[in-house]
Amino acid sequence: MESRPPYRDEASGVRRRRMLGLALGAGLAPALTPAAMATATSTARSDTPVVASAALGRRVAEVATAQLDVPYAWGGGDRLGASLGFCDDENGYLDGVCLGESTVGFDCSGLSLYCWYRASHGTVELGHYTVAQFHRSAPVERDALAPGDLLFFSRPDAPLHHVGIHVGDGAMIHAERTGTLVARVEHALDVPRWAGEFAGARRPGPAG
Repeated sequence: MESRPPYRDEASGVRRRRMLGLALGAGLAPALTPAAMATATSTARSDTPVVASAALGRRVAEVATAQLDVPYAWGGGDRLGASLGFCDDENGYLDGVCLGESTVGFDCSGLSLYCWYRASHGTVELGHYTVAQFHRSAPVERDALAPGDLLFFSRPDAPLHHVGIHVGDGAMIHAERTGTLVARVEHALDVPRWAGEFAGARRPGPAG
């Protein structure tokens, strides 16, 4: 097992993750606020933005579904798909063995980065950093969740430590930790572990 709780995106390895985030476009576009989304909606036919957003979200869910059973790799995943991970002082290990540097796969934010980039044909580019993804997306109420929305999780010792992709009917697809595969969790927010750490949902959008 890793020496500390898995997928600690912000609590460890943070400098390297931030460098990855910058390299993959973190911070290149502002977050879509509800006001900005409302403005965009008012400049077009009332049904067009909603239909486009729903279609994009479904494509994100389809791309995520296609990644099921891909291995977890700490630091893995980019715009092109699964990639070689790495180990830092605390992460990427299983039973004391560094699997990260020999595994091609995704970590949690690498998976969401890839799914949104691929589904949007490159118009939505998220950083490889969970906090950046959270702040670059518009908040979504739980009762308004749609396929493609990102689900974020937090603990007192690890703020915003994990992200998963809502794929409809309450299900989440995510890359959890070293030694696991990308998996689907049914009714994720009804599972005590995930419900207790749920920090909110966000919906990314195109730059501008």
